[in-house]
Amino acid sequence: MLSLTRVRYRLCQLWRALLPQSRLPTEEQLRAYLLPEQVALFRRMQPSEQAHAFAVFERLRRSGQRDADLLTAALLHDVGKSLVPLTPWEKAIVVLAKRFFPNRWINWARSEAKGWRRAFVVALRHPSWGADLAEAAGVSPRACDLIRRHQESSSTDDLLRLLQQADEAE
Repeated sequence: MLSLTRVRYRLCQLWRALLPQSRLPTEEQLRAYLLPEQVALFRRMQPSEQAHAFAVFERLRRSGQRDADLLTAALLHDVGKSLVPLTPWEKAIVVLAKRFFPNRWINWARSEAKGWRRAFVVALRHPSWGADLAEAAGVSPRACDLIRRHQESSSTDDLLRLLQQADEAE
């Protein structure tokens, strides 16, 4: 369950999503880690999601991480959201539902991505969708696995934990 601190943090994320993004990576920065078809996949994300993914990537790099699969996964971990783009308000509703209705939101997510349940479906399924998109774009199996599992609640995989920590911090 999300703490009130996490809810406040997520609401601040909502606010940042509403503002113009000034920290998007250049093509050159992306090409250093992604193939051209992977750069195109990255660019399918909403600007706020691109900025978030790049912030996760930069946080890992600043902490000394150099593993290519980890850094690729950081850049593409939310790319599944590009299949069903959500508004900032829909994202906020999911965050609040996770906090106040921790069991119900999962049930709401087990349907088609339509109507009022759409945001919950995206929240639950985007890791799997993203891993499939990444695989089709030539991303390594190891990076695809990190993308697919980036929202797992517990893991002994050190790289996955690093990705999750950076994702939560951004």
